[in-house]
Amino acid sequence: MKIRPFRTADQPSVIQLWTDCGLVKPQNDPAKDIHRKLTIQPELFLVGCDSEGNIIASIMGGYEGHRGWINYLAVHPDQQRKGYARQLMDNIEKRLREMGCPKINLQIRDTNREVIAFTVPSAIWKIR
Repeated sequence: MKIRPFRTADQPSVIQLWTDCGLVKPQNDPAKDIHRKLTIQPELFLVGCDSEGNIIASIMGGYEGHRGWINYLAVHPDQQRKGYARQLMDNIEKRLREMGCPKINLQIRDTNREVIAFTVPSAIWKIR
């Protein structure tokens, strides 16, 4: 997977990826989220592409001076369990460290049980 910064032309593919991954919710307009991100630290909005240039993954990071934030970490369902999310996290973590970021929060909705089970040990988080 090749990781690169988000480009405006990527918007339809990224929104489709987020939809395929169940990240689009009625209370969040993905186009507005993208627009807002492009006004603040757009260099922390990355996509992952396959060998044909198709967008198969995304990550949106931010840093407000105290801690980093990760939103919209997504890997297309057909491409999961191949280490792509780890590659995106490694890339964004490096960028955040270079900005002086001492800690990072990964945002996961409590309804995203599969991701919670994958990322958080059951001793820390009990899935309802």
